[in-house]
Amino acid sequence: MSYLPTGTVYGVLLNFRAEVEALAPQMDQPPYKASPKAPVLYVKTANTWTPNGGAVPVPARVPEVEVGATVGLVMGERGTVAGYVLMNDFSVPHTSFFRPPVKFKCLDGFLGIGGALRTDGDPDRFTLEVRIDGELRHTADFSQLVRPAVRLLADVNEFMTLHAGDVLMLGCNAGRPLAKVGERIEISAPGFEPLVNTLVKEAA
Repeated sequence: MSYLPTGTVYGVLLNFRAEVEALAPQMDQPPYKASPKAPVLYVKTANTWTPNGGAVPVPARVPEVEVGATVGLVMGERGTVAGYVLMNDFSVPHTSFFRPPVKFKCLDGFLGIGGALRTDGDPDRFTLEVRIDGELRHTADFSQLVRPAVRLLADVNEFMTLHAGDVLMLGCNAGRPLAKVGERIEISAPGFEPLVNTLVKEAA
């Protein structure tokens, strides 16, 4: 049976060094005029969840979607981590990193969720590969996180409580590839069951 979250799924922006470096010039601009001091979170609402093997509907107005390969920390009791799951944090391409609007991040089906939890391993050593129609298009090395998993959890817990069943994604690397309707996206990593989703045209 495919895994689906039982709590809230949170995404994290600006948690890969390459992403921070690429967006650094924007951080000195209004409205904030400085880099974030705490993790920048957003919610992937339940309407976005697509199980492993499922089709992701893409609206006709969206010619391409951004593929966001990441790992989610699945929370257990009392702030522990119960396991890890591959995730594909799809979004509509956009240029601003300031509090991404729902219209870019929370379209129906825009979060692919791996089929099984991994309960062992060091998340700061995970490496992911993204293939689109079989072609390697992207990699993510989680040793390059700005906030490694333990620190990210601690920093988030400074201002909010994560409950059992919640999922905290570790972030997506810079250089995320684009995909279009008809393409098959596979995210793989040693020790994980691959996450596969196919983009389809949204029903009228």
